[in-house]
Amino acid sequence: MSDLMTIAEIEAKFQSEWVLVEDPQTNEALEVQSGKVRFHSRDRDEVYRKAVELRPKRFAMLYTGEIPKDTAIVL
Repeated sequence: MSDLMTIAEIEAKFQSEWVLVEDPQTNEALEVQSGKVRFHSRDRDEVYRKAVELRPKRFAMLYTGEIPKDTAIVL
């Protein structure tokens, strides 16, 4: 799973999943445009554990589903 994929391809293939993207290509606003999918799962913690295991130099974590309206996001 190391082929370069666009964000549209990632969202279509991995619906409502957490995705670990290695070497993400971003736009000026730092929004991910493409990258290599290294791992994906519906379980966020599983993807975090895989990121620790793989230790990619540059990566992004994406969620491809809808975030519920009343959800708080902590950065």
